[in-house]
Amino acid sequence: MSLLLDNQFKELPPDKSIDTKLFLDTVSHLPSFFDCLGSKIFSPIKSDISGNITKIRGVYVKDPEKYATLKSILEAEREEHAEWPKAGATLALMWLKRGLRFIQILLQSLADGEKDENNPNLIKVNVTKAYEQALKKYHRWMVQGIFSAALVAAPYRSNFLKALSKGEEVKEEDCLANVRHFLVNYTPTVDAIYEMYTDMNAELDYTV
Repeated sequence: MSLLLDNQFKELPPDKSIDTKLFLDTVSHLPSFFDCLGSKIFSPIKSDISGNITKIRGVYVKDPEKYATLKSILEAEREEHAEWPKAGATLALMWLKRGLRFIQILLQSLADGEKDENNPNLIKVNVTKAYEQALKKYHRWMVQGIFSAALVAAPYRSNFLKALSKGEEVKEEDCLANVRHFLVNYTPTVDAIYEMYTDMNAELDYTV
């Protein structure tokens, strides 16, 4: 079974509200995605995602009814923290969504068939696109240098797709079909979080 399809995201309701518990339960399985990339250089993104999930869950468990949706967390923290949005679960989710966007762009790029024609079995072009669009602008030059090294260490396309299939020998077209199926609900969820931050004026552009 595909690593991605084992824990799929649910379809969003018409109002695009995101149930906090369902979101956390599903997203908590995603850090293992970075193990498929092989290089330990990607471990900072994995650790960042795991840490931010833990921070959001820490807020949620204090009052599950009050924090039933992700938006309700942001609204409550806006009233409670003078330094909002640079505080609490709001800040954690802001960084988490960027890691989720990285995954989304990488997978969509693969699903769309984008590749280096000179090196078709490398995923460097896909990982580079994901990093540049989702994370690079938030990183200082030193961090960018670390990830430049990580891009060189990106695995072969065939090895990455096999890892996504949990080591099983699966035809590439079947694996990519699983990726597209995963993205059906994953992409709208990530988009909805970004829209929420825009609507609430909660986005910050500082670098780390």
